[in-house]
Amino acid sequence: MATKKVAVIMGSDSDFPVVSAAVKRLKQWEIPVEAHVMSAHRTPQAAAEFASCARGNGFGVILAAAGKAAHLAGVLAAHTTLPVIGIPVKSSTLDGLDALLATVQMPSGIPVATVAIDGADNAAILAAQILALSDGALAAKLDAMKEDMAAGVAKKDAALQEKVREL
Repeated sequence: MATKKVAVIMGSDSDFPVVSAAVKRLKQWEIPVEAHVMSAHRTPQAAAEFASCARGNGFGVILAAAGKAAHLAGVLAAHTTLPVIGIPVKSSTLDGLDALLATVQMPSGIPVATVAIDGADNAAILAAQILALSDGALAAKLDAMKEDMAAGVAKKDAALQEKVREL
């Protein structure tokens, strides 16, 4: 079975520096990814149509990045049953707190998983974990990532133990 695609939708092209981490991570694992600019406020019909057709167009997860009012993830989630992962973007005088609250405070029946402010890399990892439920090869890549992280921590601990002995 081919891996489903992941959509990376951003409210503005100014969000690309943040979401590029997700695109890079998904490509690293050979997960098909498409990125688009759509606005919950300026192009609501296009956003609704994209979300409504996403499953039929081969997508398995939608990532939605937006700052300020950050309604994009909710608008997309309202028009699909696919998992939607919101990425609040730090783009205003409130340091992204406004985007975080707008993304995480969804009404009952319209869930949006939400990562940290500017947390695009974690959004990509979460998307991969969702897709890995039905993709053993992808699950193996995630297992390898966890093993690499654990090895890195063990190496840092060994270096710390050496410093402690030298005191």
